[in-house]
Order: sequence, then C-alpha cells, then structure tokens
Amino acid sequence: MADLRSDILDRARHLLVTEGYADLSMRRIARAVGCSATSIYLHFENKDALVHTLIDVGFEGLNTRLQEAAEAHVDPAGRLEALARAYVAFGRENPEYYEVMFQLHPQRMARYPVEAYRRARRNLELLEAAIVDGTAAGAFSAPAPEVTAHVMWASMHGVVSLLVAQRVDVRIDADALVEAAVRHVVDGVRAGVAV
Repeated sequence: MADLRSDILDRARHLLVTEGYADLSMRRIARAVGCSATSIYLHFENKDALVHTLIDVGFEGLNTRLQEAAEAHVDPAGRLEALARAYVAFGRENPEYYEVMFQLHPQRMARYPVEAYRRARRNLELLEAAIVDGTAAGAFSAPAPEVTAHVMWASMHGVVSLLVAQRVDVRIDADALVEAAVRHVVDGVRAGVAV
C-alpha cells in the first residue's frame, strides 16, 4: 500500500512537471502507475490534495537537508554557508520537486493549507536563526535578520531556478556560479549589505 502511494506521488510529480496542472488527472496518473483511479482516491481526496502532498514531501526533503547542514556547523558563518550550499544542492538534485514547490502556479488549485505553509517556513527560519546567531556573535551585521534571510533565499532561489531551467550561459561553469553566489550572499550578510 505504501509502495502504491509512493508510485502515485512519483508519477504525479513527473506528469505535473512535464504536462502541467491543467492536464493532470487522476485517470492519467492511474494509467501511468498501472492502477485504477479509485485506488488513488484511497490515498488522496482529490488532485489538489495530491499536489499539496507533493509540495509537503519536497519541503520535508529540503528541511532534512538544511537541518543536516545546520547541525554540522556551530560557527554561524559556516552554518550560513552550509545552508546556502545545501539549498542549491537540493534544488539541483531534485528539479521536479523544486519546480512543484516553487514554480507551479495553477490558477484553479486550492490554496496551500496554512499549517503546511508554516511547516515549510521552517526552512527559511533556519537561515534566519543562523543570521541572528552570527549577528549576536559579532560575525554579521544584519539589523533585519528576517529580511536578510528572505533576500538570501531569493538569491539562492534565483541560482537554482536558472540552473534547473538551463538558462545559464554554457561558458559559465555551474559549480563556479554556485560558489560565487554562496560567497556573495555570505559576504553580504557579513557586511550588512542587503545581499
């Protein structure tokens, strides 16, 4: 039963990214998985609940990755750098989840539940905590940690989005771009610049 649920999520994620929300249907997913549409309804109330679950799974995976990075560094600057790297690595390694989490904007989908949004926000709070700790230790100059965390996230999101969409000039090495972006955001937080 758990395997069927995983198969449904995997196929739905792929179909959602390749064919879009409007063309995603329980019947189409069922055909791709090799089960009946009724079987899908045993796991998910409707298409929106299935998509919300995909978003949840993605955010949980990102949170696990960021928690591991945060726990590996006591030093706030090292932690912030590790968080930035982990964020980019997650997006590059999970492009379908990343697209579902951040770039899917169906006009008719039910609103993402508030409690799920609060869980997803933990990822941003890890950045903010590292910035607060670094500022308290004198390593950073960030008078508005929440804003700084959002700006840092926006910078890393931009890098991931460009790399996943393959919109970076082929003459630029992807790893060099990531390295420069991480250095830029961490140095910006150190200097108190709005990254």
